[in-house]
Amino acid sequence: MNLAGALARSTHPGPSLVVTAIAVTLGVATALEPWRIVVLGAAVLLGQLSVGLSNDALDAGRDRETGRTDKPLALGEASVRAAWIAAVVTVAGALLLSALLGVGMLGAHAVALASAWSYNTGLKSTPFSVLPFMVSFGLLPSLATLAADIPRPAAAWAWIAGAAIGVAVHLTNVLPDLDDDARTGVRGLPHRLRRTPSAVIAALALVGGAIAVLAGPRAGIGTPGPLTWTAFALAVALAAGALVLSLLRPPGRWVFRLVMLAALVLCVQLALTGQSLVG
Repeated sequence: MNLAGALARSTHPGPSLVVTAIAVTLGVATALEPWRIVVLGAAVLLGQLSVGLSNDALDAGRDRETGRTDKPLALGEASVRAAWIAAVVTVAGALLLSALLGVGMLGAHAVALASAWSYNTGLKSTPFSVLPFMVSFGLLPSLATLAADIPRPAAAWAWIAGAAIGVAVHLTNVLPDLDDDARTGVRGLPHRLRRTPSAVIAALALVGGAIAVLAGPRAGIGTPGPLTWTAFALAVALAAGALVLSLLRPPGRWVFRLVMLAALVLCVQLALTGQSLVG
C-alpha cells in the first residue's frame, strides 16, 4: 500500500484529473454516448498518469538534488524502476482503451501522449519546450470529437483554443521552479524568457484563445448566447488581471492562479460550443 500511494503521488494527480475532467466535459458537450464518455475519460486519465510517472522517473535525480520533499521518488518511497513499470502499464492501457473508440481516436491520443513524453525526455530543456503543450492540448478537443460514432477532428478554432491553453499552462506552471531548474541545467522557453515575459505571453494567449472560441463557431448559427458571452468576458477579465499584475510587479502566485482560472474558464467556453466543436 505504501508503494501504491507513493506511485499515485508521482502521477501528478491534480493536473491529471483536471485534464481528464476537461476531456469528459467536452465528450458530454459533443453528445457522446455514455459508454464512450466513460472510455474516453479512462483513456485520458491513464495517459495523463503515464505522463506524470515518466516525468518524476526522469527527474528523480534532479528532485533529490534540489531537495524536493513532495516527490516520492526523490525521497526513496518508491523506486524509479517501479515508476517506469507503472508508466508503461498506464500508457499501454490508455492506448488500448483509445483503440475501442476507433482508429482516429487512437492515432490522435498516441500523438498527444508521444508529444507529452517528448517534453519529459528532453524538450523541456530546449527553446521548443512549449511545443509539446501546444500539440497535446491542441489535440484535446479532437479526442472528444474523434471518440464519436462518426469520428471527425475538431474545428480549427478549437485546436487554436486548446493550443492557447497549453501555452498558458506551460509558461506559468514552471514559474515557481525557475531557480531550482536553473541550478540543475533545465532551460526551457520560460527559463529563457524569464518570469514577466512568460506571464504576459500566457495571458495574451488565453485572450486569443477566448476570441477564437467566440468567433470560430459563429458562422451560420447566429449570435453567441448569454452563457457564451459570460464565459468569454470572465476568461478575458481573468487573463487581463494576470497581465496587469505581471506588468506591475514580478509575477507571483496570484498571477499563476489567475492564469489557471482563465484557462479553466476557457475550457468551459469550449464546452459551451457543443456540437460546433466538430470540424
